[in-house]
Amino acid sequence: MAFKFSDAVSGMKPSEIREMNKIATTPGMISLGGGMPGPESFPKKELTEIMVYVMENYGDMAMQYGNTLGISSAINAISGMLGKTEGFTPDPTQIIVNSGSQQGLYELGTVLANPGDTIITEEPTYVGAISAFSGNRLRMEGVEMDSNGMIVEKLEQTLKKLISEHRAPRFIYTIPTFQNPTGYTMNEERRKHLLEIASGYDIPVVEDNPYGKLRYYGNDVKTMRSMKGGENVIYLGTFSKVMTPGLRLGYTVAPEEVMEKFNLIKQALDLATNSFSQFVAYEYIRRGIIYTQIEENKRIYRKKRDAMVTALRENFEGKGEWSEPEGGMFSWLTLKSGADTRAMKDKAIKNGVAYVSGQAFSTNGSQKSSMRLNFTFGSVDQITEGVRRIGKIVEE
Repeated sequence: MAFKFSDAVSGMKPSEIREMNKIATTPGMISLGGGMPGPESFPKKELTEIMVYVMENYGDMAMQYGNTLGISSAINAISGMLGKTEGFTPDPTQIIVNSGSQQGLYELGTVLANPGDTIITEEPTYVGAISAFSGNRLRMEGVEMDSNGMIVEKLEQTLKKLISEHRAPRFIYTIPTFQNPTGYTMNEERRKHLLEIASGYDIPVVEDNPYGKLRYYGNDVKTMRSMKGGENVIYLGTFSKVMTPGLRLGYTVAPEEVMEKFNLIKQALDLATNSFSQFVAYEYIRRGIIYTQIEENKRIYRKKRDAMVTALRENFEGKGEWSEPEGGMFSWLTLKSGADTRAMKDKAIKNGVAYVSGQAFSTNGSQKSSMRLNFTFGSVDQITEGVRRIGKIVEE
């Protein structure tokens, strides 16, 4: 039988990161490619105790279908947690619990835009966002970044250009803290300016913040959602980096009128998020384990981040430029030689090291001489050796 596929799926391409994850467990392979937490950061003992408790005390509800927006106890706990860690306490009616924040990204593209519409992202930006927005057949316009995040002056130039072309963007998507893939953090002044620009042009802002709790150095920067003028910012969060990604739990905070539409699209996607995972997250927050685990993860990852920065200095001095993030999970390396990092990838794999090429994160096909390096999954020794191997390949 000759199957005929939709235009939407025919235009989609497999994620380079998903392909990298397939080889992450190959014996002898050092994976600096996937955005995976280190397994040693998983609170297995605590989660085992919680899971037993959930079955014994909430078993009937945990095994049952849940409310589309989320189980009320989990939603209330998330609201309180955000008040402690992110500086704003949303009304529970403004929260939806998703099957990972990736589902939240797909919902955004479906609810806030139509196929063919334009949205603004950073350039480069998160490959999962590119995948979700491409799945909704949206046109992405990337705005250049520097070490202080999206360059807001260029954002305004881009807005004017798009409006003159009758392509006014439907929303602005940003990862302002420890951005994926660069590791850069947008400073507070730019965040204020971005909110002012968005308000002036009446364009919604989407703040994706999966890494904000993982700060190893420096001072916290306010989330845009918590700032003056940020009341209407749509905020995405996740438990993947502070609990475990395997339970697939994320959440979106948005004004109630937007939440009504999320409710509708969520019903079409999966009816409701895993009830068991939500009860686990509720107990994880209620017992305060999340806050001690955040500090433990920071302790683990700080050493790995330092190993990555040291290895980059030792192997790429004069050969490239790289980010030295104060938190998060990634460093961004750009080669001065102009070498094509996608073309180098197969040779790297043959030499036992994996990374993700810069083009995977590009909205316009640029970033050809860059690569994203993850420092949370491997050990300190693996990070050091992996960067050395990449340096040797670049020399060759």
